[in-house]
Amino acid sequence: MYNPSSFAIKDLPDMQQQILATRLAILVTHGEQGLQASHIPVLLDAEQGPNGTLYGHFAKANPQWQELQNGAEAMVIFAGADAYVSPGFYPSKAEHGKVVPTWNYVAVHAYGVAEVFTDADRLLNLVSALTDRHEAGRTQPWKVADAPVDYIDGMLKAIVGFALPIQRLEGKRKLSQNRSAADIAGVREGLAASPDAQDQALAHLMR
Repeated sequence: MYNPSSFAIKDLPDMQQQILATRLAILVTHGEQGLQASHIPVLLDAEQGPNGTLYGHFAKANPQWQELQNGAEAMVIFAGADAYVSPGFYPSKAEHGKVVPTWNYVAVHAYGVAEVFTDADRLLNLVSALTDRHEAGRTQPWKVADAPVDYIDGMLKAIVGFALPIQRLEGKRKLSQNRSAADIAGVREGLAASPDAQDQALAHLMR
């Protein structure tokens, strides 16, 4: 992605934190079928490999997993909060009027070549870990073991798992760093006053 140095996230733990905070990632490949993208939840093992390893699964009916099996490089997008920035937020608008709208956002892109697997035990561990992560905090969290064993066995035959060691990471945190201190404060205050949760999240990041 286009990533000027003033916006680039250079700290690995910061980028990994954004990965962990993203509930649904976008996995993109390019192969014989052209560009393909799937929206999938993934797990990050931050300790496996220099940048960590991502784990997830596809429906077996989704042909994109075959691109991974064939060695296609994958890009996994982890989008954070984003917000429209109105020129009206800038105090400099009143001074010279030379302002235009923009967008503030946080994003991390992970790249690598994945290993595909269909081993039932490995898939069971993966879907159990994914379930436990997203059920955490519920009053009565559901577990994979709550479903009949034969039903889960059948469901596992309908998916394909992958492990993607992250070979390259790019992180971007565009928070008006290229503006004056007064304009940054104006954007922060404008977004904080918005009723939109993402606008407020961006304002919090700008503190």
